[in-house]
Amino acid sequence: MSRATGQKVVLPVATLTVESLAESVLLHLPALTDALVETIHQQNPAYLEMGSVPRQDLWRSCHDNVARVVQMIAAGDNPGVHYFDAALATGRRRAEQRMPLDDVLKSFRLGGRLVWEALIDEARAQGMAESEVLLDVAGKVWEVVDRTSSQVAAAYHAAERYLVRADEQRRSTLWEGLLEGRANRAFVQEAAAVLDLPVDGPYLVVAIDNLIDDDCTTTSFGRRLAGIRVASAWQVRPQTVVGLLALGTESAGKVLGILREVVDAPAGLSGIVSGLAEVDVAYRQAMMARRTLPAGQIDVAALVERLPEALLLSAPELAQQLVQTWLVPLMTVPAAERELLLRTLDNWVTAAGSVRRTAELAHCHRNTVINRLHRIHQITGRNLTDDGFQLELGLALRAFRLFPPSP
Repeated sequence: MSRATGQKVVLPVATLTVESLAESVLLHLPALTDALVETIHQQNPAYLEMGSVPRQDLWRSCHDNVARVVQMIAAGDNPGVHYFDAALATGRRRAEQRMPLDDVLKSFRLGGRLVWEALIDEARAQGMAESEVLLDVAGKVWEVVDRTSSQVAAAYHAAERYLVRADEQRRSTLWEGLLEGRANRAFVQEAAAVLDLPVDGPYLVVAIDNLIDDDCTTTSFGRRLAGIRVASAWQVRPQTVVGLLALGTESAGKVLGILREVVDAPAGLSGIVSGLAEVDVAYRQAMMARRTLPAGQIDVAALVERLPEALLLSAPELAQQLVQTWLVPLMTVPAAERELLLRTLDNWVTAAGSVRRTAELAHCHRNTVINRLHRIHQITGRNLTDDGFQLELGLALRAFRLFPPSP
């Protein structure tokens, strides 16, 4: 009866039939759940192949979702949002289990078909098998399954986005821990698993100026190195792109050659270290090697080729003292003459103090070399024929390029 009018309210027969059928199906929920689990294992093999969803987890999910679907059918046209709790929980959990969404939704379609068949069987058992009733049952079932699947997908995508952010944060934490020297064995093993690199074995680290923040570039670096069986992982930082290079059986020289082909920015390459636990040392070496490059020069500076410069950079006070002792007096002469005398000194050191060889390198007469060396002696007061001059002067010239004094 309607309280407002006192008249009896008559609902459509088909609606009453569908809702009553749903109530009856709920009485067989455990058996229906068992049947759905078996159907999923037979027709959706990813659940067994991946092994990420335990059978009891799948059973509970099937039970709760079938119950909610049938309850929504029984509730009529306006089920409350609380009916989607099982769908939301399933979407989140399957994302965490890394189950592909397509397979998750396929299971919901299988569940929908099973619910529809159960409703049809119940209708026939109750003698209500009219085509109009069956059409209404089908429409109700697939409407509810579609709405539920949408909720599953929404929860899955939300959880997936969260997991991606969490994975990125964890990956970043692992990278920073390695570069800062966190050598705990468990930490290193986790980093190796996440970065897909070996724990042990020879490693190089390359540090490249981050001129273009482009993941495609690091991907191309990785592909080139993979071509010679060198595994790598890359991290784009605000100022630097860092690469961990697992050499395997490949030589450092070959890797350096490839890097010089593909890297179009100033970069430094470390010496070899023995495993992931030592990449912090290699990272510092790579950054030091990068600092040995003159401003504006694009090259991959290998530490093994620039050890004197690295030593000078690690002791800047001593480097500047060498420059002060040997070369600062040359700052008093005009720029053109100063450059000529500095080139002569470079050739003199390279030639190990041989006037003839210095003249060949400078493309001039040996008397010209003698005159220039005499001029340098007049300006600096230094005797270029003293024992040990070559080592000290050579370091001074390198330090001059790293720490050029003001004229």
